[in-house]
Amino acid sequence: MGEAGGDQGYLLDNRQAEAGVRFRALAELFDPVTFRHVDRLGIGAGMRCWEVGAGGASVPVGLAERVGPTGAVVATDIDVSWTRDVAGGVIEVFTHDVAVDPPPTGGFDLVHARLVLIHVADRAEALRRMVEALRPGGVLLVEDADPMLQPLACPDESGPEQRLANRLRSDVRTLMAARGADLAYGRTLPRLLRAAGLDDVRADAYFPITSPACAVLEAATVRQVRHHLVEQGLADDEEIDRHLATIAAGRLDLALAPMISAWGRRR
Repeated sequence: MGEAGGDQGYLLDNRQAEAGVRFRALAELFDPVTFRHVDRLGIGAGMRCWEVGAGGASVPVGLAERVGPTGAVVATDIDVSWTRDVAGGVIEVFTHDVAVDPPPTGGFDLVHARLVLIHVADRAEALRRMVEALRPGGVLLVEDADPMLQPLACPDESGPEQRLANRLRSDVRTLMAARGADLAYGRTLPRLLRAAGLDDVRADAYFPITSPACAVLEAATVRQVRHHLVEQGLADDEEIDRHLATIAAGRLDLALAPMISAWGRRR
């Protein structure tokens, strides 16, 4: 969730205070989806897992619970600020750029990245290195957003508050695209995993709506990019304050872009 991308760096910088709020909201929204797949794929005792672009700590900790004391979890990110405290035991944490640095050694039964590759400038190279890190029979699980598949913050655009939310979501997408994000990346994952030579490739999608965590995530994201929105003339402070107040009042049925989960097994 934290690998950088684009010439100007990752828009949602891990070093900002709002990042912790975002990671907790993302964990609440998407950990059940991620671990449904992890458990269905049979990840268990004694296995080795690589969590790419870990961002927050919840996925490395959940993987560690599954692999137990005889397994290993390697959690990497360009900025490990939010995972450093969970290092120890079976969890190893270190700074790493998935598109530049060699994969961790030893081979893995599971390589997982969530909401990472959409932001990585050289996505193809990052994916190649992740596949390279798999042991024979190991599984790659990539989960990424597709903001163009469902671009609205409020699919039920019933009034001016919803229209403002949707316009600001469009403005955030503009900022992301300018940083090199591929806003239609999620839908390409099944094809890319097959092209990488993986077998038994499958995928599904999940998109939450009207969850309290959606509102927490929306507010934290808008606060985190506020200065970019204002500096680039995409929104003004009054509009942003009005949107944040509407979120706080609970008057919006907020949605997220679909997260597409795709997986395949190395021969």
